[in-house]
Amino acid sequence: MSVVRSRREQILDVAAQLFARHGFHGVSIADLGAAVGVSGPALYRHFPGKEALLAELLVGISEHLLAGGRERAAASEDPREVLAALVEFQAAFALREPELIVVQDRDLANLPTAARRRVRRLQRTYVEIWVDTLRRIHPALTVESARVAAHAAFGLLNSTPHTARTPDTAALLRRMALAALDDL
Repeated sequence: MSVVRSRREQILDVAAQLFARHGFHGVSIADLGAAVGVSGPALYRHFPGKEALLAELLVGISEHLLAGGRERAAASEDPREVLAALVEFQAAFALREPELIVVQDRDLANLPTAARRRVRRLQRTYVEIWVDTLRRIHPALTVESARVAAHAAFGLLNSTPHTARTPDTAALLRRMALAALDDL
């Protein structure tokens, strides 16, 4: 079964790939248009500019991660099950969207201020789901230590743009993250 993607979704996918490869400033509207088979100015029918496109990419993925985190946290009363589900969710994202990890790391500063603040707010809320889960597992853990642990797990799981993606990669990353987070 093939999935029909809208032109807007195609533009976002191509923008993520090009921004990851060349950086936000290394890609022009003409480059984006050519990559999706339209003229550069035709992109303005879908996005008011390159900054809006970047904002939709980074705000959109931050909203997706937060919604997924909330869904997993609400799915079980057992914090170990929640943690396993969060790790699985983050690993799946990292393996599916390595370009967005690169774009986030390199080009967040290129977002307009309001969009950058929104991304950061969404990300902080997502991190706090992990922090709450870790503290339920390890009650003696301070909030600050749980936050450090969550960010360390993200670093491990989000290493996918820099690692080989084999069939074993996801399982290895999940096992490593869960082992590290269990031994706090």
